[in-house]
Amino acid sequence: MTRILAVANQKGGVGKTTTTVNLASALAEDGREVLVLDLDPQGNASTALGLEHHSGVLSTYEVLTQDVPLADIVAQATEGGGHLWAAPATIDLAGAEIELVSLVAREGRLDRAIQTYLAQHEARHGRPLDYVIIDCPPSLGLLTLNALVAARELLLPIQCEYYALEGVSQLLRTIDLVTKHLNPDLSVGAVLLTMYDGRTRLSSQVVQEVREHFGEAVLPTVIPRSVRLSEAPSYGQTVLAYDATSSGALAYVQAARDLDGAHNA
Repeated sequence: MTRILAVANQKGGVGKTTTTVNLASALAEDGREVLVLDLDPQGNASTALGLEHHSGVLSTYEVLTQDVPLADIVAQATEGGGHLWAAPATIDLAGAEIELVSLVAREGRLDRAIQTYLAQHEARHGRPLDYVIIDCPPSLGLLTLNALVAARELLLPIQCEYYALEGVSQLLRTIDLVTKHLNPDLSVGAVLLTMYDGRTRLSSQVVQEVREHFGEAVLPTVIPRSVRLSEAPSYGQTVLAYDATSSGALAYVQAARDLDGAHNA
């Protein structure tokens, strides 16, 4: 079975895109077949994975609003050892929230596109994809809702800072509604603590609070604050390609193994 994860948290600046691209790259480097779907109009995941995403490029916008097949927009990423693929986002997605409102079965459009693509991939390659990882925008609008309907697991990044859990309750209420009405298979698959600073008491308190709240869903590895993690996107790279020996890269490699191992245990 392909694991389909939505990386979501409507709070901005928690490391959603950083988590998406680095976990995907680490999983691909370990030999997993991974597809990243960029659903954020800012297109930062597309930049990090070396995809063109200027206006005019076919993207997830056309998949959602015009029924363009995912296979028409998926490209191989510049890293991941040939095992990493991605679908870009363009700024056109910013208007998709409004355009989707009038469409039939608007919440399930991404799900249908993904299921069609997965069937085509398995028929062509004789094996299923291992992971589909969806990078969501920092909101709970129709783009994120499409991701939650398509996904089987929520991957929730939470930064180790003040107000970390603020807004998470709203997201969890949305998850409950989606589970009841649209996607009964959705669950909180993993929680990843990001931006950890071991020098502060606050970071340790947040880690403790999140572990108490989410229990075993919290991955054992925490992602430290890292200059390299901040620098890598400006070079159009994941941190694994930019500096594989940095603390951030090593943490994401281990977090990817935590995520993979928890499922296969």
